[in-house]
Amino acid sequence: MSDASGWGPQGPQGPHGPQDPQGPQGQPGPYPPGPYPSRPYPPGPYGGPPGWGWNGGWTPPPPPPKPGVIPLAPLGVDRVLGGTFATMRRYAKPLFGTAAAAYGLVAVVMTAAAVIAYLGVRDHWSALSEPGGTFSWDDGRPVLIAFGAVWLLTLLATLAVNSFIQAACAATLHEAVLGRPATFTAVWRRAWSRTPSVVGVTVLLAVILLLPAAVCVLLFVSFFVTVLTQSAVPFGLIFLLLLVVTPLAAWLYVVFAFAPAAASLETAGPLQALRRSVRLVRGAWWRTFGISLLAGMIVGAVSLAVRLPLQFATPTPPPVHAGDSTSTIMLDQLRSQFGLYAVFTLVASFLTQLAASVFLPLVTAVLYIDQRIRKEGLAHTLAQAAAEDQAERDGALSPAP
Repeated sequence: MSDASGWGPQGPQGPHGPQDPQGPQGQPGPYPPGPYPSRPYPPGPYGGPPGWGWNGGWTPPPPPPKPGVIPLAPLGVDRVLGGTFATMRRYAKPLFGTAAAAYGLVAVVMTAAAVIAYLGVRDHWSALSEPGGTFSWDDGRPVLIAFGAVWLLTLLATLAVNSFIQAACAATLHEAVLGRPATFTAVWRRAWSRTPSVVGVTVLLAVILLLPAAVCVLLFVSFFVTVLTQSAVPFGLIFLLLLVVTPLAAWLYVVFAFAPAAASLETAGPLQALRRSVRLVRGAWWRTFGISLLAGMIVGAVSLAVRLPLQFATPTPPPVHAGDSTSTIMLDQLRSQFGLYAVFTLVASFLTQLAASVFLPLVTAVLYIDQRIRKEGLAHTLAQAAAEDQAERDGALSPAP
């Protein structure tokens, strides 16, 4: 099974494989009538409908195959989260190694850009910051342009690295579901090839999230306008707009949530990935929203558990004296925040961000596979691929005649 085979759209199928309500010669479909569990298992060596055994006892259905981190069957919340944590544990090197390398590369690029920008406008910056100096557009314009370019580069780099990490998570899960090994080089190569498509999807998702943020900014601006002009019209209208935009943005975000995984695993373009996400989320919006919200709450709880001890351990700044200048007070405040505390804070923030950047895309990718198992019978295809891999490994281990 190649990297892309088995992951494309597979047509109308049942939760575990192709189903035809009317079989050959008008016979019933692939599952004969009788007592069944809530979701039938596909026929084959790893599953079949339960029934009465030869001794008259009830024979429970055999468990679905589990070649990798998740069983090849419809997943509950526990199995979605369990599969995510299992992937993070078993494939920690390619997952976190790829994400750390991407963030490190972006940090180096941003630091170099900031240094170059400062060196280019150093004289203008000195003219603006010297004591008693006045603001002049001749000095301010180059500084604003230089650091505005750094900000824009930072925004684009953040977009690219987040898209790359989403593609890397999907590429790793592709192997984890089948129990295959995944190397850093292979994950990097596949994620890099799919990053442009994921970037196109991420831009749309970012725009969707910016809608309520922009309305919130307008809401605060309108609040000050209301206070100054004693008119409640702007504030009231924008508050009503916020009530409309926020649920709409949440609905759109969930509808397109599977697009990054589809762009990575199906090698689909941005528009095709968006359409695939709409089809897969249809009928499962609340389930996708609930599990995604739970994953976000887990990340928030872990982040809070890391930050609270650091907040209590914040060094006490030196006291302020009446004769101290403003620059002296600011320097004392900065010195109190540096040192060993700053190192711990930086490391803890980086590790928290690294875990969150891997955990959330993995949860979404597992949900994407779960929906394809439920709607397109992907479990049967994956089980066949896992059986072929196992046969190849057994053949490679068997002694030559």
